[in-house]
Amino acid sequence: MRSLAPGPASLVKSQEGIVFLLALLAFLAFALFLPAFFSAGNLLTLVRSVSILGILALGMALVVVGRGIDVSMVATMVVSVSWAFALSRSGYPLEVALLIGAGFALLTGIIIGFAVAVGEVPPIFATLAAGSIIYGLGRTFFFTLEMQNVPPGEDWFALIGQGRILGIPVTVVAFAMLCFVAHILLSRTRFGWQLYAMGNNPEAAKITGVPFRPMVVAQYAISAFVAFGAGLILASSASAINARLYNSTFIYDILLVVVLGGIGLNGGHGKIRNVILGTMFVGILLNGMTIMNIPFTVQNLVKGVVLLFAIIIDSLVNPRDEQTSQQGDL
Repeated sequence: MRSLAPGPASLVKSQEGIVFLLALLAFLAFALFLPAFFSAGNLLTLVRSVSILGILALGMALVVVGRGIDVSMVATMVVSVSWAFALSRSGYPLEVALLIGAGFALLTGIIIGFAVAVGEVPPIFATLAAGSIIYGLGRTFFFTLEMQNVPPGEDWFALIGQGRILGIPVTVVAFAMLCFVAHILLSRTRFGWQLYAMGNNPEAAKITGVPFRPMVVAQYAISAFVAFGAGLILASSASAINARLYNSTFIYDILLVVVLGGIGLNGGHGKIRNVILGTMFVGILLNGMTIMNIPFTVQNLVKGVVLLFAIIIDSLVNPRDEQTSQQGDL
């Protein structure tokens, strides 16, 4: 099994090596010049927030490797979890409500997958429209309040985002386990090989017998389910979930992690270690800017510049081919 960490050669020659060095330098700089950054409380907050961002980036990475994109993840996350909490307060046991929320998330992923695979709707437009529809349905029919608190009397739920295993936050353990599972899925299973084949050359993959449409549906279903799981961890950590996240720049943070880490937007490229490195750098950057009290508008400007720069680098390293341009997926 290949190591998830970049080797010495990668640190010098590859995008992921550069990102690793930048993350290390950013961490050292913030630790030296921002006393609050290196405090135990802030490091714990950083680790938890980075883990949630990384989990969402894992779901996005699987879709991007298969030559797609899913900008509906945040809508799926906030609506499925918020609806589950609303159902619980209306009388459903929390366990049942969470199962309904998970089912809703899977259903949205399957529908999006069908729109892309069968309807041949470009992924960016399919998921952009789906995000608006999902959020609109949620706010109109499922719940009215933007802030949905965790139902009272469910102490076990707090362990998901606030508990520890051998002194390690559960969020970190969950992120590490999902990274391992995703690594095995991509590198050691037929599903992973077929996903890379689809991303590299969709037409050739179809000719060689890859079940193209079921694979597309599966990757969006997985992305939606991962979004639901990340929503549970986020809600457990904060004892609530805010539907206004849908209107935030959270989805751009996820894309920034994926692109900056080195997952090729034209599909068929990237490893789980790319997601880990991108998560480290983006998490440290966002946390440092927050401690420095940099206004959100300026933070968004910085993130936008970094994202644009990362996309340009990705376009140079992984040139878009004619099929990708015709597909119009980005």
